[in-house]
Amino acid sequence: MNKSQLENIYKEAHALLEGHFLLSSGNHSTHYLQSAKVLENPQIASQLGDALAAQIKAAGIQADTICSPALGGILAGYELARSLGVRFIFTERVDGQMQLRRGFNIESGERVIVCEDIITTGGSALESARCVEFLGAKVVAYAGLANRGFCVRMDFESRVSGANPKQKKPECRLPDSLPLFALGDFEFEMYAPEECPLCAQNHSKATKPGSRGNS
Repeated sequence: MNKSQLENIYKEAHALLEGHFLLSSGNHSTHYLQSAKVLENPQIASQLGDALAAQIKAAGIQADTICSPALGGILAGYELARSLGVRFIFTERVDGQMQLRRGFNIESGERVIVCEDIITTGGSALESARCVEFLGAKVVAYAGLANRGFCVRMDFESRVSGANPKQKKPECRLPDSLPLFALGDFEFEMYAPEECPLCAQNHSKATKPGSRGNS
């Protein structure tokens, strides 16, 4: 699956939104990827999970478990785990801190891929990674259906062609030492609230159609 195919899937599901949006990072953007609208179709969810798993297998990454931050990453992570044939768990915030609950456990040295639906700065994925690492896991990679372009994903075409690798942006919180897999990059502009031109020009309030904030 290439970026164009992924974009078409989001458009057909009316999940590529334009407007004035508040991202989980606290920043503002003119575009929002509403993955829940895509993943409500089980056949499409399965297709995306298989495509993401194919990238990970091609890179030779071995995992025992997929872990996702709730709520947004759960469906994407579950489909990836299904395709890879490994178990799935999720972390959730309690009093602002990411925790592993509901009877989930981690074995010492267990290899974990942290999977989100959308990777923006990678903040939630990093919180999940630190949570399971504290319990003894070894995080081996990060993954998402789509990457908003702040972090550098595993790009096989660039590696084969010898092209200069992209540089991650300062907003990216994911470590350089681990690969990031995604089906495509959506490089939309993102603004700090105090620098947002939409706020300055339109005096409109940024809305959040995701799992935290506005529904």
